[in-house]
Amino acid sequence: MKQDWIFGFQVRHMDNRTNVKDLTPQSKQVNILAKVVSVGEAKEIPNKFGGEARKVAEAVIGDETGVVTMSLWQEQIGTIAPEETLAIENGYVSLVQGHIRLNVGKYGKMTKVEDAITVNSETDVSAATHEQERRAFGPRRSFGGGGGYGGERRGGGFGGERRGGFGGGRPRY
Repeated sequence: MKQDWIFGFQVRHMDNRTNVKDLTPQSKQVNILAKVVSVGEAKEIPNKFGGEARKVAEAVIGDETGVVTMSLWQEQIGTIAPEETLAIENGYVSLVQGHIRLNVGKYGKMTKVEDAITVNSETDVSAATHEQERRAFGPRRSFGGGGGYGGERRGGGFGGERRGGFGGGRPRY
């Protein structure tokens, strides 16, 4: 977002602004100017790796082209209220159970602004279900003999004739 000073007032210009209706599951580096329609209650999400649970809340935001559900994480919860206008910079889209969610991650920024926005709540981009893309896992790559314990004898690699490391051919224990 550029900032200029005109007659002593700060004026903001959002570069590459995205309309809500144009969000897709692949959207990254999203800049949106939107009004908060509603904010839900925070919920605790258990950590699947056994760590500390995280808090998440959902907010519906929109512009003149439509509305989208936005995920608010941890310290973002409680920072916005209905009727406020937000400038979101460098946001990204994720899919939650096949539905679009706008996020402001650690590299993004959410700022309250004074702009007046009219919201079109007829078009909800989070209502449509999208196919979750499966990540392609290709064959494992070999970097000259890594991975094996016990030092199998196979030519090549780094560190002599033993497979599995940089150790100059010494056995692993």
